[in-house]
Amino acid sequence: MLKCSASGMKIALLRNSDYSASSNKKTSKHPHIKNGKLKFKRSVATRVSQSDALSELEEGQIPGIAGYGAISSKPATPLLDTINFPSHLKNLSADQLEQVAKELRADLIYNVSQTGGHLGSSLGVIELTVALNYVFDQPTDKIIWDVGHQAYPHKILTGRRDRMNTIRQTDGLSPFTKRSESPFDCFGAGHSSTSISAGLGMAVARDMQGKSNQVIAVIGDGAITGGMAYEAMNNAGYLDTNMIIILNDNQQVSLPTQYNSLNQDPVGALSSTFARLQSSKPLRELRESAKAITKQMPTPVQEVTAKVDEYARGMISGSGATLFEELGLYYIGTVDGHNLNDLVAILQEVKETKSVGPVLIHVVTEKGRGYSFAESAQDKYHGVSKFDLASGEQKKASTTIPTYTQVFADAMVGEAMLDDSIVAVHAAMGGGTGINHFEKYFAERTFDVGIAEQHAVTFAAGLAAEGLKPMCTIYSTFLQRGFDQVVHDVALQKLPVRFAMDRAGLVGADGPTHAGAYDITFMAFFPDMGVMGPRNE
Repeated sequence: MLKCSASGMKIALLRNSDYSASSNKKTSKHPHIKNGKLKFKRSVATRVSQSDALSELEEGQIPGIAGYGAISSKPATPLLDTINFPSHLKNLSADQLEQVAKELRADLIYNVSQTGGHLGSSLGVIELTVALNYVFDQPTDKIIWDVGHQAYPHKILTGRRDRMNTIRQTDGLSPFTKRSESPFDCFGAGHSSTSISAGLGMAVARDMQGKSNQVIAVIGDGAITGGMAYEAMNNAGYLDTNMIIILNDNQQVSLPTQYNSLNQDPVGALSSTFARLQSSKPLRELRESAKAITKQMPTPVQEVTAKVDEYARGMISGSGATLFEELGLYYIGTVDGHNLNDLVAILQEVKETKSVGPVLIHVVTEKGRGYSFAESAQDKYHGVSKFDLASGEQKKASTTIPTYTQVFADAMVGEAMLDDSIVAVHAAMGGGTGINHFEKYFAERTFDVGIAEQHAVTFAAGLAAEGLKPMCTIYSTFLQRGFDQVVHDVALQKLPVRFAMDRAGLVGADGPTHAGAYDITFMAFFPDMGVMGPRNE
């Protein structure tokens, strides 16, 4: 019997495939393991005390909210109180914009402390959000946020501040961008890596209709690891259509997706100068003119001039320039994503430059920026429950009942201790799927492929083809993105890949984009595929 649950999990696997672990089973050397099962219950996570949280702060770091400290009540936001829509930012001075950013960050932290939700990535884009809303003219200009959970500050500045206390609740604001919610949400992005494709379509439609508005795709917090983003950039470079792509590289799950320990080159004055130079209107227009002239020359000359241009630009470019330039994008970066003056200057130059083709601005931000407890946390407060504003202490319900995810993770550990061929694959969701727990025991048998579900499925198929026993752990809603790979690469070839679909059934707070409503239908119709779900606790 299958049963959907608000916090459920389903397991899917092909019948009559060789899943046997007997040939690799061995006597466990771990006293807490018996027949592949843990003999103890995992301890329930407890609240982190204020003293423990403070001890994790860097030396000299002031606890609490940047510019406010460890306050326990709603922060004062006198300037932000005058901003209801982006048009209200237009006449502000540079100092006032800085003040808006400071107040916006504090207001965001306070609101999420009351409701829970995605916090870390939104804290990282405060200055970028202010700059975008100052420079561009929404909703005529189209700004797509990808992934949409970075858009909390965008919602506050676009007429929804008074409803932020309803986010992730029935009839409340969506935690992602949603077209039906506001004209300022031009495209929904609850999943990932879709903004460049959608933005390119909007830009082409604009040109075909004789319009002149700007289209901006903000892609970050891991979304750049999805293959669809590169498919879109390749097509954008070919079409040579005007659009702006902003890569929000927050040094967490982007570039690369796994285990980035903040070892990226620092963004300072020199990088700022180079970014400003690359964005300058005269340089880009001169370059466009030179390209037009060389197109009239013989092919060998064109090849030489292109190579000279590439090397010359490499002298003032970040390490990622060559990849994006090869895809046909004009690369600007890296840019300090917390330097509001630089962001405004560069965006203004790019907006006003009369050149042809897509531009990519590589912005480096810090996830969790401006809230000490987020900055010092391993997950940067990516997703949080309600928390105490002054201490950062999250208010999690006390329970002795383990979740489906915990039970699954414990079972995976137990089986893997008896069978060396068991491996785990996940798509940038190690915490949500329980695989982070598995990784503590078997780091070398854990594979985080980034936000790339298609690749995850086929990668698991390749592992299975060579005799390993992969558990492909993906949220139910995200496995929809890998459906063709389940059909073509697993089912048709009868490869023994197990799929652990977390968040099966209705998920509540994250809304319809994250509901695991279709997994029984799209997995159970495969010949030889068995689908199982927990019947009860």
